[in-house]
Amino acid sequence: MDFLQNLSDFHWVCLIIAVTLLLWDSIEVGRNDAANLVNAVFGARVMPRRTAIFIAGLAVIAGAVLSSSVIDTARKGIFDPMGLGSLNAALAIYISVYIVDTVLLYGYSAFGMPVSTTACLVFELLGAALAIQSETVHWNKMGIVVAGIFCSIALSGTAAFIIQRAARGAIRDRTSQLPTMLLHGGWLGGGLAAALCYFLMLKGMKHVSWIKQFKAYLANLGGEENAGIATALLLILLWAGFAILIHILLVIYRKKAAKLLFPVLAVLGMIAMAFAFGQNDLANCASPGLSAIALLRAQDLEIGTKVDIPSWMLLGCGILLFIGMTTKNAERVTKAAVATGSMGDHVALWAPRWCVNVAEKLLRFRGKEPALAPRAKITSAGKTVHYDALRACVIMSVSACVIATASSLSLPVSTTYVAFAAVVATGLADRIFQRGDAELKLGRAIWVVTSWVLSAIIAAAATFMVAKMVHNLATTGIVTCLVANFIVRRFLRGRADAQERRVREEADERLHPERFALESEDE
Repeated sequence: MDFLQNLSDFHWVCLIIAVTLLLWDSIEVGRNDAANLVNAVFGARVMPRRTAIFIAGLAVIAGAVLSSSVIDTARKGIFDPMGLGSLNAALAIYISVYIVDTVLLYGYSAFGMPVSTTACLVFELLGAALAIQSETVHWNKMGIVVAGIFCSIALSGTAAFIIQRAARGAIRDRTSQLPTMLLHGGWLGGGLAAALCYFLMLKGMKHVSWIKQFKAYLANLGGEENAGIATALLLILLWAGFAILIHILLVIYRKKAAKLLFPVLAVLGMIAMAFAFGQNDLANCASPGLSAIALLRAQDLEIGTKVDIPSWMLLGCGILLFIGMTTKNAERVTKAAVATGSMGDHVALWAPRWCVNVAEKLLRFRGKEPALAPRAKITSAGKTVHYDALRACVIMSVSACVIATASSLSLPVSTTYVAFAAVVATGLADRIFQRGDAELKLGRAIWVVTSWVLSAIIAAAATFMVAKMVHNLATTGIVTCLVANFIVRRFLRGRADAQERRVREEADERLHPERFALESEDE
């Protein structure tokens, strides 16, 4: 802690702000991305939301400790701190990113909108770097990250659609019937379990020492020229092994095993996705603050950008992500994300009128084939089952595998985009837009995607202006921007709460039109 004695007044302010906003932004990231981790398990009513959040939170913390490679991409991959020429310029970028990110994520989660924390971070870093020194931007790396985000969306959506359509075609709604599970449970459940095992361990955990040793053993066994064959053989063996294990369990435990197969796989997929999320998305909240602290400790741009991030700091950020997942806004994001892909007929959602109009025009081209998804059930507690366990495990497994692969490549892809693509794609495979509030659900999906584009523009433009103020006005600029942050948050909270009340009233009116008709007559 000797470096504290040599800090200037501005550096002291930057240190305090970096630590404070690091804590704050970690909670905001957890608040928004919680829906991506538990929406399928919660929507299928496999377990209560609080239980799912607790289990997923522990996996997030574990994954956070292994996230340093993605953090390196985020803290110095988008721009070159060395090209800025001064410590103050680098600090202005990192502080500006936090000031914008905390209010942007808060606003989206308050309205129940799942936004990409990754895309926000990337475009915030871009906007701030352009404001301070545009020549420092790594446009090639920026292009790779953006391309990775789009590829992850396409991969998640395509894989989820194909797997869900194949699974639904074979099993239909007989997920708890023993004869059907004996016939199809092994190959389907074994395939999903094998994919989770391979992508999570050999891809997402490739920096762990014993995983490195195992991969080196495989490389030596088959040689570099046969690496692809060795990988394919490993996947086949894993698939066969899990398929045999599942079949044995079905033979021994019969109906009980058949009923629990897909719910258990959904929970395992949630754990795997939460672990991958902790690895990948920790960069979205931790990299600016930890980078600023490292620069202040080293008082040197070159040394500060090469300092390894201590594991205890990563652990602390993972715990904060977990705390954010338990907040009220996180619950609002979860419910809205679940309702968007619900197989139920009536949902409580909001979308702009133009999005609903576009959805109505698109739905004119749908075929007349009946929906493949089973009818939504109501639990004894009066809760709608939005997904069945089969669809839940496909969503979780595909999302986890895509994110773990991105983490292995040190690419900070969007958990939100990947998970949302899987939800919509499995919904399309199940033809959920053939009945009920189809226009509203599709309109909401269109609004979510539109908001993603808007978030990138807002993130870059807002951070550009904030970075200018912080760099030119120093402490005065920081204080001014923080005051604006609080004012905008208060405004957004009021609007979001009003919209939430309106959405519930409109959903009740669609579900019980006779009740509202009587009320109108009484008036």
